[in-house]
Amino acid sequence: MFATEFLDLPPLHSAAGLVRLPGSKSISNRVLLLAGLSAGTTVVHDLLDSDDTRVMLDALRALGCTLERDGDALRVGGLGGRLKTTAAQLFLGNAGTAMRPLTAALALLAATQGGTFELSGVPRMHERPIGDLVDALRQLGCTVDYLGQDGFPPLRLAPGTLHGGDPIRVRGDVSSQFLTALLLALPLVAQAGDIVIEVTGELISKPYVEITLNLLARFGIAVRRDGWQRFTIPAGSAYASPGDIHVEGDASSASYFVALGAIAADGAPVRIEGVGSDSIQGDIRFVEAARAMGADVRGGPGWLEVKRGRFPLEAIELDCNHIPDAAMTLAVMALYARGTTRLTNIASWRVKETDRIAAMAAELRKLGATVDEGADFIAVTPPPQVRPASIRTYDDHRIAMCFSLAAFAGAPVRILDPKCVGKTFPEYFEALFGLVRTPVEAVPVITVDGPTASGKGTLASAVARALGYHFLDSGAVYRATALTAMRRGVAGDDEAALARLAAGLDLHFVDGDAHLGAENVADALRAEDVGLMASRVAAWPAVREALRQLQLGFRRVPGLVADGRDMGTVIFPGADLKVFLTASAGTRAERRYKQLISKGIQASIADLRADLEARDARDSNRSVAPLKPAPDALLLDNSALTVDASMAQVLEAWEQRRPFA
Repeated sequence: MFATEFLDLPPLHSAAGLVRLPGSKSISNRVLLLAGLSAGTTVVHDLLDSDDTRVMLDALRALGCTLERDGDALRVGGLGGRLKTTAAQLFLGNAGTAMRPLTAALALLAATQGGTFELSGVPRMHERPIGDLVDALRQLGCTVDYLGQDGFPPLRLAPGTLHGGDPIRVRGDVSSQFLTALLLALPLVAQAGDIVIEVTGELISKPYVEITLNLLARFGIAVRRDGWQRFTIPAGSAYASPGDIHVEGDASSASYFVALGAIAADGAPVRIEGVGSDSIQGDIRFVEAARAMGADVRGGPGWLEVKRGRFPLEAIELDCNHIPDAAMTLAVMALYARGTTRLTNIASWRVKETDRIAAMAAELRKLGATVDEGADFIAVTPPPQVRPASIRTYDDHRIAMCFSLAAFAGAPVRILDPKCVGKTFPEYFEALFGLVRTPVEAVPVITVDGPTASGKGTLASAVARALGYHFLDSGAVYRATALTAMRRGVAGDDEAALARLAAGLDLHFVDGDAHLGAENVADALRAEDVGLMASRVAAWPAVREALRQLQLGFRRVPGLVADGRDMGTVIFPGADLKVFLTASAGTRAERRYKQLISKGIQASIADLRADLEARDARDSNRSVAPLKPAPDALLLDNSALTVDASMAQVLEAWEQRRPFA
């Protein structure tokens, strides 16, 4: 998962390939709670691993459930409807799918079995309404106290006295999670008689309630429904574990890849696995909206394939009550449509992770779109040309994922706080980059060249981490070729064999360390004999050409930081930013000395300095790719600078070249 402060997406061109979706958040947290409330053990397969599921797991663990990994599955030992812990403080982040149902379940258990629980979350959670659910629980006799502002978390749940008979009334026009919470919790106290829930107002997000009813049936609860206004939990209801249960892929997350196929798969399709035509999730109906805009979509059980149909897309007007989360993706698809796309009946956007109507309107306007917004609608008209923009994500995973699709409109896009996708899809950007195609010259490159021991590798690796870019250590490329040759018995004077070996090198970098295949060879590459062999290898023109092609292949979305001695002059002469890093020979000798001594290797500063000065002379005067700064390079002497200070100067220079001011 990208943990950078921002992620710059270059203009992206097309897309094709396969993506496997993570498990549905809505299903995952419902299944976890149901498994935790049931007797016995439930084995959960394909569970989503995300921020929201982690807070639910932490809560279940604190309440006494046993959680054991069984390969890729999770074994949940349930409570059987009986409290094992009668006091706990539960932090639930920004997970509405954890806060609302746990509030209902623990309020009922505290009232009937005695217990005190405090539920809190991040500041945004304390702005998300829960008063209608609390009012419904108080009708039953539950004791629920607000610890901050009335109507909002945090909450304290305490012992109470339940009284039944009358229907429980709950509003349905703010969030369907209030009804879902009651449906998941009330079977705990339905032994003596039927329990009836009556919904006041129009129920929004009905498909999410359908998910709840479907899962309740799998755990033995057969809720009777009279339209969308009256729900009856039969007397004698009791949770029964299904034994094994599979979580299907997230249909809301599928919407980004359905949209990707509709706007960018102009040849081979984007294939989505994990959710398909048999999905129990309402957001699968996003496919209908995408088709209405022009997408060519095929599907079957557990899969979808999407490619361009009509393009530009067609603007639509749609009541989105049935796909409230996925509808956000339509607002960004509107950038690629003729006319004005109008999405209505989306008042629930106002009370999600952020005020999504206001947020989407603000960020779409940055891109140049004309946006009209109201209490429960948004209308988007695309601009003649999308502008580069820095997209604020409001700690909202869906905004980050939606606006990544704007990069296909011909301008770069910056996504602020990309790690917010961890709420539901931690590997979203990696999945996206695995599908996109774009001209290599559109992928940004930063080069960091300099003499031996100048710290260029350390600096380049740090800059790459800060930007979320790929990293290339060209010195390691030559050393890895040498190491592989030595292991395979290839002679240092066999130019043809060395070139073939170099062309097929399986080299990549993980956190700055070089890996050959699955093996971390960072330490092996520093051996003296490997360095000597690398010098011989580098002298052969055919080897240098093979390795030049290899190094060019590291230029991949979202960008590259490359360090070496000729990155900015020979390998990437058109790099977006070139840095030439140096330090005095004395400083570099002292750094090398400390490095060697720390490893127990005896050395002399005087000898190291003489060696560095001699190497500088050789590198500067060699006939092929001599060591010298590119004419347009940023000259940076780091003799008196820390790595962080050097990185700050490079990032400042980079920022000045970006179009996101």
